[in-house]
Amino acid sequence: MPEQRTTLSTGPGRLLVALYGLFALAATGRSAVQLGMEPGRAPLAYTLSLVAAVLYLVATVCLLLGGRRARVVALVAVSIELVGVLGIGTLTYLEPQLFPDKTVWSHFGQGYGFLPLVLPFLGLAWLRSRR
Repeated sequence: MPEQRTTLSTGPGRLLVALYGLFALAATGRSAVQLGMEPGRAPLAYTLSLVAAVLYLVATVCLLLGGRRARVVALVAVSIELVGVLGIGTLTYLEPQLFPDKTVWSHFGQGYGFLPLVLPFLGLAWLRSRR
């Protein structure tokens, strides 16, 4: 039976896809520069920037594709993103020595106007509303 496509990237979903795409580019750029320039300076922080980039990219693609499987994968990616931003955001305050350099999720995304904190909540709400 062919998979029925659900439209995840229409209406307000377009803005969500644009935000995820923007963050995919920003996190990819940040991690590439960090890992390319001084990979040993803050390997945990730089690796987390790369993880964030991959999650943002997966969410972007899945929101664009739509469909049942893409929705499930997007749900997993956005859920991991939420856990990541909350966990890393908390750790950057509790154990700042672990993060000598910033990540997308440092201080709950403070360097990005706290959008990394808000984005997974928006993503989960959108995915839930489009069931």
